[in-house]
Amino acid sequence: QVQLVESGGGLVQPGGSLRLSCAASGTIFSINSMAWYRQAPGKQREFVAVFTSDGSTKNADFVKGRFTISRDTAKNTVYLQMNSLKPEDTAVYYCKMVLQTSTHFYWNDYWGQGTQVTVSS
Repeated sequence: QVQLVESGGGLVQPGGSLRLSCAASGTIFSINSMAWYRQAPGKQREFVAVFTSDGSTKNADFVKGRFTISRDTAKNTVYLQMNSLKPEDTAVYYCKMVLQTSTHFYWNDYWGQGTQVTVSS
């Protein structure tokens, strides 16, 4: 019932920027957290950034101020602004949301389908 749809990926030159979006649709009673992960070919999926339940943000060390996570809770949407992109940022980027989607008070993880980001000259 709940779907996470990502957009904004594509091909960009080193030093360029991209803005990723992920919007959740369906029956959502509450949002616990919104996060971004990424997975490069042949590598393990890794954490990028998160909006926690208290509204604070946490970023992976490799971000180094280049990426900014933001959200629009009214639209059930999380964004990832990526600046100064490097070839090593090339990966499939996934959004994840921890959501309450029923009348029962419990949380479930939901994942987007992933969007490809390729940084190359």
